[in-house]
Amino acid sequence: MSKHPKDEYKCPLEATLDIIGGKYKGVIIGHLIDRTLRYNELQKLISHATPKMLIQQLKELEADGIVERKLYPVVPPKTEYSLTPRGKTLIPAIIELNKWGILYLKEMNIPCAYLQKEQNDFFK
Repeated sequence: MSKHPKDEYKCPLEATLDIIGGKYKGVIIGHLIDRTLRYNELQKLISHATPKMLIQQLKELEADGIVERKLYPVVPPKTEYSLTPRGKTLIPAIIELNKWGILYLKEMNIPCAYLQKEQNDFFK
């Protein structure tokens, strides 16, 4: 369920951060760039997120029209997530935020698993 605390925003950035500012929302969007992932794949990629938190973030992104959830009626249930057309408009911003983060981490000499693994190229 979408959580919009205000009926009116004072600036557009406030609205943007309200939608993508969740703890794992930007990471979820980043992992969904140019691909569809099942819930368990997202869970493995974002292993530090609790299942409850990951589901909550996915539901909020879905409610805001950023992520599409497709449920297949099979046993066991199969759920796939992908970016909606609205979600895809966030890709350039997510890529730039990732680049900023890389520069910051390098400048501050802060270790990051992403920087140590060159196979993670979905943000490049």
